[in-house]
Amino acid sequence: MNNKVKLLTLASLTLAVSFLTVGTVVAQAKLTNQAKLFINGIGTVRVGMTASQATKAAGTQLVGDSPNNSCYYIKPQNEPKNVSFMVTEGRISRVDVRQNTEITTLKGAKIGDTEAQIKSLYPGQIKVTPHKYVQGGHYLTFIPKDRADQNYRVVFETDGKRVTQFRSGKLPEVEFVEGCS
Repeated sequence: MNNKVKLLTLASLTLAVSFLTVGTVVAQAKLTNQAKLFINGIGTVRVGMTASQATKAAGTQLVGDSPNNSCYYIKPQNEPKNVSFMVTEGRISRVDVRQNTEITTLKGAKIGDTEAQIKSLYPGQIKVTPHKYVQGGHYLTFIPKDRADQNYRVVFETDGKRVTQFRSGKLPEVEFVEGCS
């Protein structure tokens, strides 16, 4: 075998392995119950993406309300359940997690955690305010210290003892108590 054939064979093998690797990475990027929620997104979906960019990033179809409204929600057609994305001005502005005890924040916070657990995961960064609709309940709002993240929050809703749902996203939408209503 001459050197050109060896080089061509090596190049072909390298290219084939690269395609396999890229295919594997894309397959792993799908939004699942193992995705982590953070201040400006979940998994591969980020605040600021359009609905079509978010669908591509999620690796699953996002369906929901008519995009004609100034504020509407979309959610994964299949999994993960009980995760939705608020869309305002044509872009993802917040992520809501309800009744899904598998999804956690980067620090491991999840539905069912106690208020004390949330405060211990985010020491000195939780602002507690009374819940607007749940007697004795609270909003535990994580306020990031990093200047670059000042326009984002994670809001944990509680019944006064445990987290019942949580959301993340940009101000002011992340603090809208009634979502798009």
